[in-house]
Amino acid sequence: MSVIRNRKRKGQSDENLPIELTRKTQLIQLQNLKYDPSIFVTMKSGTIVDEFFSNKHGVPRACNFILIGDPGVGKTTVALDIVCDMKAEGAKALFISAEMNEIDLYEYMERFPKFGTIDILLLADYSDENPKLVIENVLAEGYDIVLGDSFAEIIGEVQESCNMSSRASEKWLIDLMCEHNKGNNDAKKYTTFLMIQQMTKGGKFVGSNKLKHNTTGMMEIRFDGTSEMAPRYLEFSKNRRGNIGKKLYFSLEKANNVNYHEEQWHSEEENRNRMENELDALQKEAEEFDALLNAADVVESEETDAIMASVSLSEDEN
Repeated sequence: MSVIRNRKRKGQSDENLPIELTRKTQLIQLQNLKYDPSIFVTMKSGTIVDEFFSNKHGVPRACNFILIGDPGVGKTTVALDIVCDMKAEGAKALFISAEMNEIDLYEYMERFPKFGTIDILLLADYSDENPKLVIENVLAEGYDIVLGDSFAEIIGEVQESCNMSSRASEKWLIDLMCEHNKGNNDAKKYTTFLMIQQMTKGGKFVGSNKLKHNTTGMMEIRFDGTSEMAPRYLEFSKNRRGNIGKKLYFSLEKANNVNYHEEQWHSEEENRNRMENELDALQKEAEEFDALLNAADVVESEETDAIMASVSLSEDEN
């Protein structure tokens, strides 16, 4: 039995922490790891979102993405649009909703009919039972992509119904996500989770270090201005599988699909590539110029040495 001591961190409750290791520490070398090659094959949506999401042009498997954004910007709509497009391309998809009921979602479907094709777990329907077991049971079937709305509300339902602490319920959900990342489900699918998350009043991400460490990417959906009439865009502020800081603009005016501004994306990509090429050319020119200066310095130094040697020889003869 391991010996336990209590430690209290500032702003946290007492924790039971072992003072002895409960398992042997193991070091790894990446070259010795073996993975199913399919884990590195991205899932497609068939839209410009694939290019936006990763360097391999698709949504990576076995990853956890957090989605945050401004109020009313369309987080749920965009996330559902992406997941439903992935389902249309062959991915097995699930939507866990802890914030809306079936009537609210049905009204969504009237404007975006494809939202009616995805499997949905309405967590509020199981608040009097055990939502923890419900989620575990549903996920055990195995899904390629799971959308959660929202991470905070899901753990809140579990916390309240199962009489768990906030810390314990968050740990449970993160551990569950990581297990399904590894394909520990009936279908052996390397599940990717896209979790909508709440923000602080200052617009910052809400979550523990454990959640941050297990997050592959942080996708933000913002208004490009202070008005709700301002243009909207997607942008990764963290992305281990792709680029950060590139904005994909979109609009929600038309029904059926989110309208991603693909031409603008490609135009900005061309401009970025052109600028990178110009910078590379300038860098090359600078290096060549430095090489010429260095060569000239060498020649000048050799000539100086020859002159000094000649003068010294003359003096010796005299």
